[in-house]
Amino acid sequence: MANPIAYLVLFSWPLVAWWFYARMPVERAFVWTIIGGYLILPPATSVDLPLLPPIDKLVMANICATVFTVAYAKVKVPLLPRSWFARILLLAFIFMPIPTILTNGDTIIIDAPFMEVGPMEQPIQVIPGLVPREVISFSGALILIHVLPFLTARAVLASETGRRELLRGLMIGGLLYTIPAVFEIRFSPQLNIWIYGFFQHDFIQMIRGSTYRPIVFLPHALWLAFFFVNAALATASLSRVEDKAKRIKYTYALIWLFLVILASKSMASAAYALALVPLVFLLSEAGRMRVAMLMVALALAYPSLRNAGMLPLDDIIAFMSRISEDRAQSLGFRFENEEILLQHANERRIFGWGGWGRYLVYSEWDGIQDAVADGRWIFIFGTYGIFGFIAEFGLLASPVILIWLRHKRRIEGDSQAHTGTLALMLGITMIDLLLNAAIVPFIWLIAGALLGTAEKGVPVRRHARGEHNTMLDIKPVEEREQRTII
Repeated sequence: MANPIAYLVLFSWPLVAWWFYARMPVERAFVWTIIGGYLILPPATSVDLPLLPPIDKLVMANICATVFTVAYAKVKVPLLPRSWFARILLLAFIFMPIPTILTNGDTIIIDAPFMEVGPMEQPIQVIPGLVPREVISFSGALILIHVLPFLTARAVLASETGRRELLRGLMIGGLLYTIPAVFEIRFSPQLNIWIYGFFQHDFIQMIRGSTYRPIVFLPHALWLAFFFVNAALATASLSRVEDKAKRIKYTYALIWLFLVILASKSMASAAYALALVPLVFLLSEAGRMRVAMLMVALALAYPSLRNAGMLPLDDIIAFMSRISEDRAQSLGFRFENEEILLQHANERRIFGWGGWGRYLVYSEWDGIQDAVADGRWIFIFGTYGIFGFIAEFGLLASPVILIWLRHKRRIEGDSQAHTGTLALMLGITMIDLLLNAAIVPFIWLIAGALLGTAEKGVPVRRHARGEHNTMLDIKPVEEREQRTII
């Protein structure tokens, strides 16, 4: 249970955010309010309000960032995107609990003869049906956790300055966070216990061989390793537009991040970093965008391929076993649980089963949960059905798709630096969401920044012969530190 310090830090964040906005350009203040809250504020600590989502680290940081951006920095944050494609997906995402609630008013009764109950109780577990008032809670959580940073980032980070500030925040945040991470690798994950009074997860999952996996103040060690991957991609992208005299510093930073990722003992994150960081150096912005489009397409197609049995799961597990038997067993366990939950989800495949554990499967013998939902996609598909999956994953994918479709349209003189790298981050996140559930706050910043960039595209005059006419060709630009009001 969290100690008083945890609640004091949580509810002091508005003062920290105010200091950011008073001292920094709006782009930088916005980025640090979100990323700083994600990294520093206590996990698994919240205040529950009637009918409203719990006020936790994510909600607190998002509210502070949006309120100070609008009220202090005087930035206009439109409630809907300009693109009709993104607008429809956003509205579907916000209101996807409504059809789910309307189609799940029935009660689920689990009658298990060997369920652990009191001596005078019947071995029956009842999961009540959903009621209309729960729309406030479910949709409110979607707005406060996901939509607020997405729409605010669309208004604040759509410029080249905004995108660079986002990458700088990821890079600096990642480098600073390696200090407590290395401490926990050496001495075990203790910082959350020492400072906030509790451990936020299962400690046994933090042990790998003879060393520990760091977690610091995040929900899981996998989330921390994935954050370092994005920090490494940001470092690589920023180094491309620096002069040669400064690149050596970025090279040292990148090598250090690589070492920490490897020491974090997350095979998936290590593979992501080894595969994607070289692409930042080898490919142009357009080339990176093509790779991102492939990842987005795979993530969107995965449920259909999985349902149709077209994925060679046994071959994938056999390949992994040649690399690591433990990782192969872990992947096989995920696929087995995914199959159990998928069969249950297909019973209500359009709008899903809803929340409160209705999408899960329970043993008919003892009523214990029969499968674990590791991947975000199976959670969304089981909870909100095909409609919910298209709404959430489609909204995440929409910026990459729109930039790809509008690659011949751009604002005259507006550089598209770093769009390819941000698209890679978004694409690898969607791939990772097939196996894990780390839909982290800064991903919505990336999606919003890219959507704002895509929506700025307008037809421009024909270039002179010999000049390039593509949105994705870039040139380094001088850094601007002035406050941008959109």
